Amino acid sequence: MDSEAGRQSAFRQLVDLVGRGRAPADDRTIGAVEALARRIPADVRAACSRGLAFARPPAPLVRLFATDRAEIAAPVLRSATLTPDDWIALLPSLSPGARAILRHRRDLGDTVDRALKAYEASDFVLKDERTPSEASEQAASATPPDFPVAPPAAPTPSPRPPATSFAAFGEVAMGLPVVAEAVSAASARQPPPQPGAGPFAISDVVARIDAFREQRERSPRRPAPERQADHFRFETDAEGTVRWADGPARALVTGLSLILAGGIGAVRMDNVAAGAFRKRSRFRDARMSIDAASAVAGDWLMSGFPLFDPASGRFQGYRGIVRRPRSGETAAPARRPAQSDAIRQLVHELRTPANAVIGFAEMIGAEMLGPAPEPYRRHADAIRGHARELLAAIDDLDLAARIDSDALTLRAEPVSLRAVIGSVIDDLRPLSELRGAVIEAPRDDRTVDGDRHAIERLFGRLLATLLSATGAHEVIAIQIGDGGDVGDVGMAHIGIARPRRLSIDARMLSDDMADEAHDGDEGAWMPLGSAFSLRLARNLAHELGGSLSFGDAMIDLRLPLIGSNERLATKS
Repeated sequence: MDSEAGRQSAFRQLVDLVGRGRAPADDRTIGAVEALARRIPADVRAACSRGLAFARPPAPLVRLFATDRAEIAAPVLRSATLTPDDWIALLPSLSPGARAILRHRRDLGDTVDRALKAYEASDFVLKDERTPSEASEQAASATPPDFPVAPPAAPTPSPRPPATSFAAFGEVAMGLPVVAEAVSAASARQPPPQPGAGPFAISDVVARIDAFREQRERSPRRPAPERQADHFRFETDAEGTVRWADGPARALVTGLSLILAGGIGAVRMDNVAAGAFRKRSRFRDARMSIDAASAVAGDWLMSGFPLFDPASGRFQGYRGIVRRPRSGETAAPARRPAQSDAIRQLVHELRTPANAVIGFAEMIGAEMLGPAPEPYRRHADAIRGHARELLAAIDDLDLAARIDSDALTLRAEPVSLRAVIGSVIDDLRPLSELRGAVIEAPRDDRTVDGDRHAIERLFGRLLATLLSATGAHEVIAIQIGDGGDVGDVGMAHIGIARPRRLSIDARMLSDDMADEAHDGDEGAWMPLGSAFSLRLARNLAHELGGSLSFGDAMIDLRLPLIGSNERLATKS
């Protein structure tokens, strides 16, 4: 484990095994985890801490994460399940912030709550973190330097301090935020002080403050802020795209699609309008939120009704109105429940028996358990092939869940596109021969900046999906080039020929749509599960700092060239 990747992989595996009870939480194992944790980055430790949310980690592992930094300790402290004795034994080693997290839990029991109250005397005290020498130095420097101090041997009255001393004394003595400004403004109108006039009176300072406040109230007021818009109207075309809107929201909502729920630029919508569009039905009070520095910023409620041509009955689009919520209504976009963690837990439970089935099938095929007849070995090979296909589907679910929960770890490195595509083509050669189609490797090459395993996964899922929709003697050509537009500088363009039988629309690429066969024109075909694979490829391309778009004849994949992947550099 000399490499950074090896240490991170070992740390993740040990935490997962110990946290789910598949490895003993003895001193040797916990010591190994603790030794690795000192050399693991904080973001990796935080990801492992979030991964223990649905597990039941033992007390030693909880102690290891709970005594770490606040962002690492918080997920474990919010969800860990320990006995009261274990919690009480853990409390002295926690920081005040960690104990504050436990005070918000209502499932720890009365015994732990009483133990937490015993720490309130120390946790709720504002402590002075300065050393005695620093405190004395700061106290000495806080004395106004312009106040004269009379020597002990000469009890003569000290001269009147200048006007600037009034401001410094007023800020310290009165504690009012406007004292300094008031005294400065009033001092400019006062005659210079006479020597020997004696110390000032507090009543003079109060009078000056009152005069300043009276003058400020008579000054002209600032103009009122811009009034927020309360409604606007809109119209869409037959594809659900907003083509017209009135009022100040025109620039933000024009081009917005009702089909794509979620975040689209500065506008966020729920899936009410998308569901109504699929049924060509009326919808009411769909929730929308606009995040922009304008009069249309804030929460909205959208209502619309479908339009049909009177002569032909053909659907023409939607017309409706967007309004502010009334008193008692809410327009905050509904957030989907976080299912990614539950999916990842399910994936973990499925991967373990699948690996066991593959291992036993390989042992039977190699006759490691003794001689096996030829029919048994053939059955073992078939079982191993089916189990590997199931494991690939499980890995796809795990990858989609990690992308959804922003827990995907990527390592930037130079990757040759031609080498990766050639390796994927070799892996898909049996499927190509079965379909009677050919994948044509690119002639040119570009070096991109990304995670090699993720790029191989992207091309593997994308090309396998396209290959499953090809006909006999069809060729899937791949071309690699550079971006020609100004906005595409630093991007490698990969153009992939789209099979004639593959039909894709926006509904199939929506994250809220379930996979289904396309029932469009004759000859257009979408294999079951391909919509999920295409969405996975699109989301993975976005995580790599690129994009994936589908044209009529070509599929355009863009990945950042070496040294230009700002997104991946930020994530890693």
